[in-house]
Amino acid sequence: MITFDLMFFVLAIPAVIFAGISKAGFGSGAAFAATPILALILPPAAAVGLMLPLLMLVDLATLGPYWRRWDTRAALLLIAGAVPGVALGALLFRAADPDLFRLLIGAVALGFVLYQLALRAGLFRIRGRPFPQWGGVVAGTTAGFTSFISHAGGPPVAVFLLAQGLGKTTFQATTVLVFWIINLLKFVPYAALGFFSNDTLRADLMLAPFALIGAWLGVRAHRLMPERAFFAVTYVLLTVTGAKLIWDGLI
Repeated sequence: MITFDLMFFVLAIPAVIFAGISKAGFGSGAAFAATPILALILPPAAAVGLMLPLLMLVDLATLGPYWRRWDTRAALLLIAGAVPGVALGALLFRAADPDLFRLLIGAVALGFVLYQLALRAGLFRIRGRPFPQWGGVVAGTTAGFTSFISHAGGPPVAVFLLAQGLGKTTFQATTVLVFWIINLLKFVPYAALGFFSNDTLRADLMLAPFALIGAWLGVRAHRLMPERAFFAVTYVLLTVTGAKLIWDGLI
């Protein structure tokens, strides 16, 4: 059950706008920050169930600006891998208790931050040459699984696409297409697992305008806003929320 109090809206509205901006303008790598934020006040299943229709709405809003500007081969490899990844996520979610997923969502959030910091510190580099085809399938499987658990499929997709040497807009367009398909794949198992309820539907209707505002801002930010400043805020946010979720899952 969702309590529609002041705290819910104080956290949910900025989180949804942020997700829309990130997903529409920055390869969706940080869009999953909304899930750890919502999981601070909601059960994990309710948090991911609430976010999926909003992310699908952002997908539809952003397909137009990036239509047919994607890399079809890379997208197909990632989508092929995502199918078993989503299936694996569904099987695991059915078997585990909510505290495990607080831990998983928190760990993914902190892992993403550590990955970005290590990359910027030069501890390792993304490949300068394209991965083989199986690399795209592996990245897609990982993305399908982490996307099912916490809408956090961005990092493996980004690693694979960056290694292809794509331009900024081709990279973004391919990401939009891939996650549009992944989110469609997730909808039926989410429904079967009971992630959707009357409360999540009410919340989605109230938050949908803010998701569209985020998408509108994201498409424009893709052209105008420095990514460094945007993601600096993202890393701080993910570190705090990820640590809090791990704490909640352990105690």
